[in-house]
Amino acid sequence: MATTVSARIYSHHEKSDGTFNVKYVVYHKGERKFIDSPHFVSKRQITKDFDIKDKFVLKWLDETLDDYRILISAISSRLDFFTCEELRDYLRDSNKDIDLIEFANSHIDYLKENGREPYSRTFRKIRNSLIDYFGRSNISINEIHSNMLYMYERFLKAPRTISRNNQLGKLVTTTEKGLSKGGLHAHMRDLRTLFNEAKRKYNNDELGIIRIKHYPFTKYKVGSPPATKVRSFSVEEVIQIRDADVPKDTRIELARDMFMLSFYLCGTNAVDFYHASEVNVIDGRFEYKRSKTQGRRQDEAFISIKIVDEAKPLLEKYLGKLNNRYGAYDYLDYALYKGMKGLRDLTGLLEITLYWARHTFGTLARNDCRMSIDDIAEALNHIDNGHATTDIYLAKDWGIVDDVQCEVVDLIVQFQNAKENVININYSTSRGSMRVVSA
Repeated sequence: MATTVSARIYSHHEKSDGTFNVKYVVYHKGERKFIDSPHFVSKRQITKDFDIKDKFVLKWLDETLDDYRILISAISSRLDFFTCEELRDYLRDSNKDIDLIEFANSHIDYLKENGREPYSRTFRKIRNSLIDYFGRSNISINEIHSNMLYMYERFLKAPRTISRNNQLGKLVTTTEKGLSKGGLHAHMRDLRTLFNEAKRKYNNDELGIIRIKHYPFTKYKVGSPPATKVRSFSVEEVIQIRDADVPKDTRIELARDMFMLSFYLCGTNAVDFYHASEVNVIDGRFEYKRSKTQGRRQDEAFISIKIVDEAKPLLEKYLGKLNNRYGAYDYLDYALYKGMKGLRDLTGLLEITLYWARHTFGTLARNDCRMSIDDIAEALNHIDNGHATTDIYLAKDWGIVDDVQCEVVDLIVQFQNAKENVININYSTSRGSMRVVSA
């Protein structure tokens, strides 16, 4: 049967004030779907058979119905591919402006619901900075164009004052430094990803639905990322962090402890400690699925790590308690951010983040312990795209992870012992108890 659109009112749609909302009716493939119109009519404007007789209302309705029919004609060759619901949505939304912030919120929620909460925080940063830049929370996707991106880049490079609600709901205002080259590249890359996700949702080339008609990243180029600077510490600096005399029960203590716990357990991320509990400890091993990549791997990013002696007191101190202390992971992340700043001041080290623990573990494993890159990747629970097919057929050997972990942790022990031996020799020499015997 033919596809039709019409305007109707129904007796059972009568409102408490005696008016009726006019519905646009889409009839396609034997089904009917409805679109709410902005028009309401009273009983004086309709016949006893519930037909609209008001000429002014009919004029408004006819204009919209003509627009719908033009849209249907434009996709006539592909009309059979539409369900009635898809056709209804196409007609209803064809001229509706797309709010990028509204889409960002829905995308963030989607990622959280699918176990990708850490990744969702990337787009929350994009959303918040766009709101800061425009000064409002409703932003049309048409406002994201190449000229705007160049201006937005300047905005991100400059120091700025931002206001955010903390975990208690209190508005906190802080001054942030401008983004570095690396930070700017990552930010614009993530904005491009968000824009592409919006195009994927709202455009359908096969059906001829193109609601987002422009692409600002054709003219504005994100480019290649700048060379990554070294983000790792020497063995001596790791010991300096471990032995830092921090104030008890402070964020600085939390930062120090979480850094060392991550280092001892092969660069485990804070979000995975946050979600962990006693059930993740099995036969002396810490077992979990890495949140960052769980949804993108067939093995769900599962890893089993030996709980070495150095990690035991720290794991007992924080396991199952972080999510009670902090109502959401974001609050733990902020506490670590503040704690790391204090730890930098305390140790004199210019940069410390929890991710440095992961980088340090991998760098020491490679450069000091001479472990193979494949074995280090296994210990860091990385995706190996080159061996993806082979990995399907191979059982995991956690002994490889244990070997890498053992070598790295032993570096700390060996360095400490060597340092203590030097101190003992110097002490003995100063007291005259060291004798030199010549042949």
